[in-house]
Amino acid sequence: MAGLTQSYSCGASSAPIIYETIGNYFEGVVARTPDTEALVVCHQDVRWTYAEFNKRIDELALGLLHLGIKSGDRVGIWGPNSSEWVVTQMATAKIGAILVNINPAYRLFELDYALNKSGCRAIVSAEQFKSSKYLEMLYALAPELNSCEPGQLRSEKLPELEFVIRMGATRSPGMLNFPDVCAAGGEQERARLAELKTELRPDDPINIQFTSGTTGTPKGATLTHCNILNNGYLTGAGMRLSSKDRVCIPVPLYHCFGMVLGNLAVFAHGATAVYPSEVFDPESTLQAVEKERCTALHGVPTMFVTELSHPDFEKFDLSTLRTGVMAGAPCPVDVMKRVIADMNMKHVLIGYGQTEVSPINHLTLPEDPVEKRVETVGRAVPWVEIKLIDPHGRVVPIGEKGEVCTRGYSVMLGYWNDEEQTREAIDDARWLHSGDLGIMDDEGYLRIVGRIKDMIIRGGENVYPREVEEFLYTHPKIKEVQVFGIPDPKMGEEVCAWIQLEEGESLTEDDVKSFCKGQITHFKVPKHVRFVDEYPMTVTGKIQKFKMSEVMARELSNAA
Repeated sequence: MAGLTQSYSCGASSAPIIYETIGNYFEGVVARTPDTEALVVCHQDVRWTYAEFNKRIDELALGLLHLGIKSGDRVGIWGPNSSEWVVTQMATAKIGAILVNINPAYRLFELDYALNKSGCRAIVSAEQFKSSKYLEMLYALAPELNSCEPGQLRSEKLPELEFVIRMGATRSPGMLNFPDVCAAGGEQERARLAELKTELRPDDPINIQFTSGTTGTPKGATLTHCNILNNGYLTGAGMRLSSKDRVCIPVPLYHCFGMVLGNLAVFAHGATAVYPSEVFDPESTLQAVEKERCTALHGVPTMFVTELSHPDFEKFDLSTLRTGVMAGAPCPVDVMKRVIADMNMKHVLIGYGQTEVSPINHLTLPEDPVEKRVETVGRAVPWVEIKLIDPHGRVVPIGEKGEVCTRGYSVMLGYWNDEEQTREAIDDARWLHSGDLGIMDDEGYLRIVGRIKDMIIRGGENVYPREVEEFLYTHPKIKEVQVFGIPDPKMGEEVCAWIQLEEGESLTEDDVKSFCKGQITHFKVPKHVRFVDEYPMTVTGKIQKFKMSEVMARELSNAA
């Protein structure tokens, strides 16, 4: 690829795209590696071979069919990392139901939106985690659960939701239990499951992943079997995974990173997935790597920073590590070098992309020079095209800045039930426009240098200011609000809000944070709040968020 003159590249591969459904491909892996460990969940004391894992997947698939869940029905999954989460992921794929990933940090406002936007017919939910009381929130949105028979919900606020399937053995009014659903299927459902092996198609939608939207509400990126199976497979191939590998996955499963680059990358190659804890914890992660002799470790840069700075870091034996994926946010060069040197991850890969491309469109490879692996996000992955364009849509010359666009098998079908937003993201030639600015060199390596949109990346989580602004506008005392990111040494960026109040009203910073608590996800709640009379403007009246960010950065620096 050396000698490129235009910022266009296409990822080459001698292997064809896998044109199968996830269920059929997975069963081929099970047949080849039945006795290899597929899943280890440290906090649940789960240790299943591929044969055992497949049996549990089929049990849930049969149970969902018994309830009447059909191909194309949406099934939500809500909770931290668990064996139930991944069993639900694979079982819905086998019956052609569309898995709707619900962020475990969601509160009422966001849960209501996600369930209604996607039209979930069923939801599989954990009971609670820390301050997130999932079942209490479901009862708050659908109080009819208190009096209905399990599986017969008719809710005013959630009109399409019929089945709430709770994890665990405790009984809850109006809810089914996960183990009971897994035991409910019979021969009739088994025959139907066999029929579905030939009925389902690789291009069928299989997953809805909500991404924060610039219009103030999340958008549901709709992904197919072909999208995410291939993206997982090629990521595993980049790590050189085999059935001898054991991949530690501390990243959340609700996100493409955990579900695709973690689970599907592992299962596509017959390797072992290891979940160290329900949510990321540096000590549990290091313990799992040592105890399970993991060969690979995933994480966003802040996770690796936290692991490296653990007071007992030197005591953990990480000698089995060799690879893994670091993605989700730009990686500081010194962090990358420490991961390679101090964590033994000589072949760690940097990945870049977005949920809408399933999610990876660039990846560094083990044979890439170290400087390319620490200073770029690699080259286009197999089977996808990349181009960088100027504001007029023209491809820019090599070395010049342009918007990153992707075309190929990995581009989503569109945003669920949102044609207008889909048309804005995907043009007539099926190029997906990222909003990210990059520079390509003559070998096709890409550096990300900025964002057209003003998205905030906090600890690997994407926060769109407009979404937070829309919520804060619902406060009766707030007249105007502007949300933006400011640099933060630990999280990369933090959320800041400048607020204008209605005439004669008063609020405190704590009042604003309390208003947000329980209604929007914790990482979207502004860490810094300032009350202002005016905003910096251009002569044409456009608000200049970058000036606000500069003012706040100086203010916080002076206060430190």
